[in-house]
Amino acid sequence: MTGADNLAASPARRVPMADPGREYRELRTEIDAAVRRVLDSGRYVLGDAVTRFESAVARRLGVRAGVGVGSGTDALRLALSGLGIGPGDEVVTSPFSFIATATTILDVGATPVFADIDPITLNLDPAAAAEAIGERTVALLPVHLFGQMANLAPFEALAARRGLALVEDAAQAFGARDASGRRAGGIGHAGCFSFYPTKSLAAAGDAGLVVTDDPALADRLERLRNHGRDRSGALAGPGTNSRLDALQAAILEVKLERVDEWAERRRAHAAAYDEVLRAVEGVRPPAVGDGGGHIFHQYTVRADDRDALRARLDAAGIDTGLFYARPLHREPAVQGRCRVAGALDETEHAAREVLSLPVFAHLSEAELERVRGVLVG
Repeated sequence: MTGADNLAASPARRVPMADPGREYRELRTEIDAAVRRVLDSGRYVLGDAVTRFESAVARRLGVRAGVGVGSGTDALRLALSGLGIGPGDEVVTSPFSFIATATTILDVGATPVFADIDPITLNLDPAAAAEAIGERTVALLPVHLFGQMANLAPFEALAARRGLALVEDAAQAFGARDASGRRAGGIGHAGCFSFYPTKSLAAAGDAGLVVTDDPALADRLERLRNHGRDRSGALAGPGTNSRLDALQAAILEVKLERVDEWAERRRAHAAAYDEVLRAVEGVRPPAVGDGGGHIFHQYTVRADDRDALRARLDAAGIDTGLFYARPLHREPAVQGRCRVAGALDETEHAAREVLSLPVFAHLSEAELERVRGVLVG
């Protein structure tokens, strides 16, 4: 089922949430060759390797441009800056996400506005987001959480009607699709990806990308990532140092060919969990929306007694993840610097119940069965 039976851990070893080394071992020959080509070229910053990867992703998503940057956090920050978002502005987003979703809004001087989430998918609720819009709102920032796309159609309509920018936080969703087949990241004014080593498309370190169908925005992003310099080298405005490393781009280009295959492995693991959870009282599997485009970056259940379930899995040598036990509006770095629209009841409820199980593509059959056994035990 997994394509990784030869990587099965012995019973004495813990089942990890992720093991990036297994990806490397599967593709060792191709990755080593790609890395050697970059080292031989002497072009270690930007250059052909980065350009090829940017173009490959843009073609895959059906957009005009991809701009490689240093991390997923930088992808969000530079996208917001490139869209002209800054002090005095508000951005409506989800309180149920990684901290960078909020801190990047703060970094550009704007204010995050948190609206409640959908109780089924845990993605930002379009109706709640609409209610959260105020006079200073300039952008909507839905998050494709855990590898499942947010329902973007209402956000697209809302953005068009209110003249707002639509930025996709697709850090957890490279390869995900919606019911009509559209790919995460390629729909809004900008789509932001992280290639952190545990992601569905993973570098061997930090790396990120912004995609856009707007050539003018792409040009601004290229300047912003490279100290404000244009392609001639002239200083055209403010900027920073956030260039995608050529070695990382070469590794990502190799792995890009396996993204869909690895997503199918994670879906198979998710289906195996779903099967046993039908008989487990008090634990509910993640909901999958229409179209089956969920890539299961995380397999996140909801448990009536989350802490007891986590303790039982830990005692059996199985790692789990809490994504996210503390919503963003309660993070000390964000409190007092945000606006909360409504009670966020669904967010608070989810934060008490969610628990993520190992689902990565190279999880072995033996490891999968260990987790299933504890779930039903």
